[in-house]
Amino acid sequence: MKILVVGSTGGSGRAAVEHLLADGHEVTAFARRAAEVHGHAERLRTIDGDALDADAVARAVYGHDAVVVTLGISENPLGVRLFGASRTPMDVRSRGTENVLAAMRMHGVRRLVVQTTFGVGATRDLLTRVERLFFSLVLKPQIADTEVQNQAVMDSDRDWVIVQPVHLTDGAAASPHLSTEGATDVRSVSRGSVGRALARAVTDDALVRRSVAVSGRSGTGEPGASASP
Repeated sequence: MKILVVGSTGGSGRAAVEHLLADGHEVTAFARRAAEVHGHAERLRTIDGDALDADAVARAVYGHDAVVVTLGISENPLGVRLFGASRTPMDVRSRGTENVLAAMRMHGVRRLVVQTTFGVGATRDLLTRVERLFFSLVLKPQIADTEVQNQAVMDSDRDWVIVQPVHLTDGAAASPHLSTEGATDVRSVSRGSVGRALARAVTDDALVRRSVAVSGRSGTGEPGASASP
């Protein structure tokens, strides 16, 4: 398959690109610094572009069989919350995803995989009390935008899969725990493991129009959680 990854330079996006290439797909990495971050690899093409530029997104989507969206803000979430400074607009997830949806409709692309986060949409009621407090105090703007993004995907007519990882870490990639019912094992998961889940969602038809909770597995060790994609 020919697969476009939008927001490909974050940890989850880079991992998705790696797993998709390992699975034998042709991959296009789209981000503001895609060429610099990804370099050169067999079956990999890079496009430097902004997900908030609808025309650039439309050009990138053309000719692909599926799109994976891993948009987010890379800055420390506590710093963003306290000082309100971010190089990336706070609504990048929703606006970027809406641009992708419009481009997919324009070019007849059906399969869409979008990374949101555990605790929005279908898994909103499954947060612990501590997680709810963290969302409210530290991640409130990001979560509000992710809710808009999540709903836009669910309301679309595409063959979508929403991938919802729990707290993200930089640990080694492992086989993650996946659940379409919102069940979790370890409440943290490495970005590498999320990349594996995103790659699987591109081709697993059983996941279409489902939200998939992604967590770590007991015994793998997932310390150092953070909130960036």
